[in-house]
Amino acid sequence: MARPPLLTLQNIALTFGGTPLLTSADLAVSAGERIALVGRNGSGKSTLLKIAAGMVNADSGERFQQPDATVRYLAQEPDLSAYLTVGEYVATGLGPGDDPHAGTMALDALGLDPNAPPGPMSGGEIRRAALAHALAPDPDILLLDEPTNHLDIAVIGWLEDTLKARRKALVLISHDRRFLEELSTAVVWLDRGRAHRLDKGFAHFEDWRDEVLAAEDEERRRLNKKIAQEEEWLRYGVTARRKRNMGRLRNLQALRQERREQRQQTGLANFSLAGAERSGKRLIRADNISKSFGDNKVVDDLSLTIMRGDRIGLVGPNGAGKTTLINLLLKRLPPDAGEVTFGTDIAANVIDQKREGLDPTMSLRHAINPSLGDHVTVGSTTKHVAGYLKDFLFTPEQFNTPVSALSGGERARVLLGRAFAVPGNVLVLDEPTNDLDLETLDLLAEVIADYDGTLILVSHDRDFIDRTVTTTIVAEGEGRWSEWPGGYSDMLTQRGATPTKSPREPEAAAKPAAPKPAAPRQQSRQKLSFKEKHDLETLPALLDKLAAQIDKFSAELADPNLYSRDPERFAKLTAAIAKRQSEKDAAEERWLELEMKREELEAG
Repeated sequence: MARPPLLTLQNIALTFGGTPLLTSADLAVSAGERIALVGRNGSGKSTLLKIAAGMVNADSGERFQQPDATVRYLAQEPDLSAYLTVGEYVATGLGPGDDPHAGTMALDALGLDPNAPPGPMSGGEIRRAALAHALAPDPDILLLDEPTNHLDIAVIGWLEDTLKARRKALVLISHDRRFLEELSTAVVWLDRGRAHRLDKGFAHFEDWRDEVLAAEDEERRRLNKKIAQEEEWLRYGVTARRKRNMGRLRNLQALRQERREQRQQTGLANFSLAGAERSGKRLIRADNISKSFGDNKVVDDLSLTIMRGDRIGLVGPNGAGKTTLINLLLKRLPPDAGEVTFGTDIAANVIDQKREGLDPTMSLRHAINPSLGDHVTVGSTTKHVAGYLKDFLFTPEQFNTPVSALSGGERARVLLGRAFAVPGNVLVLDEPTNDLDLETLDLLAEVIADYDGTLILVSHDRDFIDRTVTTTIVAEGEGRWSEWPGGYSDMLTQRGATPTKSPREPEAAAKPAAPKPAAPRQQSRQKLSFKEKHDLETLPALLDKLAAQIDKFSAELADPNLYSRDPERFAKLTAAIAKRQSEKDAAEERWLELEMKREELEAG
């Protein structure tokens, strides 16, 4: 006989500011289940998780927790300000029967000093401390709200493996698609105040959601048709018949009321990028640049050329210097050695991870519009600011809301709106995926794919990197950076590595087998994926670029006196040619594989 759930929520309803947030939401968590709690920004996911944790009381509905079940909750924004040390904070999560050393062991696994004060800690360190607080007691149910925010890929990989190894229940909110696919065994979808459950992992969710929405559209169409038929009968039926059929009139009124009360699905964001004057073919060239901060060497003798149309992803642990490298390449920061030169007509748009471009006192309507006027021009299209805000899923009631009152996801959309309205041919996105819901992330990836400029992206979202970049540059430690063709998964495959098992080691250190691919969608595709089409189109340009570099280095190496005159330069050129040739071979193999697949699909 099946055991009863450890935790249940039934018919949960909650209203904020006169607007229903949850109307009839259910959640049942059984032992060992791993549930992905998904939904649009503002759908009530975090609120429902707090109700499940017993931290928020619903207006109505029932919450039941088995008396012997233990629950731990990870907040989206943990507050450690009341504690003198990290160890003290983590110890408060332990119960009477827990191992008193479990907190110290969890902190050690996450690379944190138990005696460190929380005040100076970075966002990533605070998040790791909060994870230790939740994981150390080994509770029966873990409730995790955006656990991967501010974490680098190494820690995300470690957390993924740690949660997989647990046999306890998990309810997880995350925008990280691959994290959800790897961990979930069921999905609860919050949509317009109600919870819908799928007893399959997240890899099956989007096909199922689309089927649910299609059925809903069909039901709405039938309702509209029925109302139209009733209205036709009322309009043209004879008076006597109308008097004898007041019941039918009441039925029509009920149908109209049903349609009014239907909460329409929130629309998808609808945005595009403004273009700019076409830049020169070579945008940025870095020649042997280096940068250190005290004893911390961030960039060491790096040479890099960014061409028009390149899509570059920067990957590395927190603190590796990804943002510093961007500032060096954009000449916002001078190198200690070497030189950065620009090509012609460079116009860069930068969205920084700290979102410092937003004045918290400014109203939303002015914050999203760089000109502060009533109209926004994106490319050749001019829109009223109200219409532009609607494209980014803001309601008219929010137009005069101060930025300080917006959620993290809403602030992220404001920054995207500001940047996309400014003409530019270089788009720099430093952690753009934080706080964005999955649908908005999908659209952002599509917008970037259609962008005709150059992209420099910093992200810890493995799926987003794979879908948007064609070159991955990895921080190897001690200021060294390596360049690999393709996205994050391509890089791992080429170097024969998976994400690091411990967050205390740099992610490039491990060299086990290639990563497990994401689970397939329920419907098989009879066409190339978005990334495959993108690779097929962009790989020829990458091959030309690599061939040109090999020719250039080979010409210099052909000097018979080079070795005797400059043996160090001879060694560097030899290594550079070998590296470029390896990249070229991998890119050619990938292109041939995709071309054969395309021909097979067209023939079929």
